[in-house]
Amino acid sequence: MKYRCVASSPEGLVQQVAVCYLRHGYWWYVSGRIPHSKDADSVDRKLVAKYGIDISERQRSARKAKGLANMQYIRYQDWFLLLATEGHHPFKQQEQIRDCRRHPIRFEGYSISYRRAGMTPRGGAAPKWHACVRIDATTYQQLKAYFLMRAAHRKLATLTEDFRRIPFARYAPIRRQLLNILRTVNHVRRQAGYEIVPASALSLRRQITQPFAPTGDCNFQVA
Repeated sequence: MKYRCVASSPEGLVQQVAVCYLRHGYWWYVSGRIPHSKDADSVDRKLVAKYGIDISERQRSARKAKGLANMQYIRYQDWFLLLATEGHHPFKQQEQIRDCRRHPIRFEGYSISYRRAGMTPRGGAAPKWHACVRIDATTYQQLKAYFLMRAAHRKLATLTEDFRRIPFARYAPIRRQLLNILRTVNHVRRQAGYEIVPASALSLRRQITQPFAPTGDCNFQVA
């Protein structure tokens, strides 16, 4: 079996974790960085083999039925993430794991968590949960301060280009964060008598990306 684990980009990793892993119950995690002195591919193979990650969907279903946890592993450059579902697994005793429902996964300025939906279902139904991808608080404040500093001192074309270069994938919470920055910037520009930055500068549609490179070292055979 070939297990894909090397993400093609930061956006690819975030998409794979939020859209595929968290929604299937992979909520417990450990993240870290591979030292430059170590070969990343060798570390990939070691971790996947150690925790028995490279198994079929049928085997995952059988483990779940027995109350055993399943795991996933993903890496971008030297940053890696190990995730596990509910159930028994040596991983949970050997590592200091965190729950992304309480402690978001932080990666490249993103904050990835699994949250309960805001509305309470009628009729006593169980609340719905969903993955939430935001710009983390520190990065968001830095980004907002950067644009406020430039709001009344840059031409419209320059600010428009700055907004277009913001790298974060446009998940709904990120769209709201960026629109909030835009509103604040335009408030400053209106007070100064300058032309406002149009919302079209934000490119609010999220682009679906290829999580893993189509070829190369993202596929490997576990011995």
